[in-house]
Amino acid sequence: MLDTIDRKIIHQLQVDGRKSFTDIARELMVSEGTIRNRVSRLLSERVIQIIGMIDPAQLGFDAPAMIGVQVQQPRLEEVARAIAEFPEVSYLIMVSGEFDLFVEVLCKDRDALATFLRDKLMQVGGIVRTQTYITLRTFKMAQGATPTFPSPVETSSNLEIGLGNDRNSNLIDSL
Repeated sequence: MLDTIDRKIIHQLQVDGRKSFTDIARELMVSEGTIRNRVSRLLSERVIQIIGMIDPAQLGFDAPAMIGVQVQQPRLEEVARAIAEFPEVSYLIMVSGEFDLFVEVLCKDRDALATFLRDKLMQVGGIVRTQTYITLRTFKMAQGATPTFPSPVETSSNLEIGLGNDRNSNLIDSL
């Protein structure tokens, strides 16, 4: 269970993943050791990951795409594991609705995307159909969400959590 200090540490690292433990400790008025131990625990429990994000366009990936994948039941897990192995795949999620999976791929160009679709993705057994959406422009790129956390006095029955929700948009800052 995350406490207030954990949530504040997470917020600090979402703003700047390279922020020093000393600076975080100073802002939260706790010891550097506390920050170091808590970040270590959050990492080992896979609550957080500290990564370097790329801008695909800056690295020459001119054909990023999202692909909706419909899968034969009950082969969802098998298909997801196979798709996750492809190096072009940067993001893979199970969704509700018309498709079972959404796959984000980073390809150098449209030829590479077509090759990926034909020679890799469509060779995975259990795929019924796909629909590909080529990314034309990215308006926001962030690793994961930046959720707001409920205060300890609020309950799930009277709480609306969401990005941009005016009632909660500054909630994490008040923790």
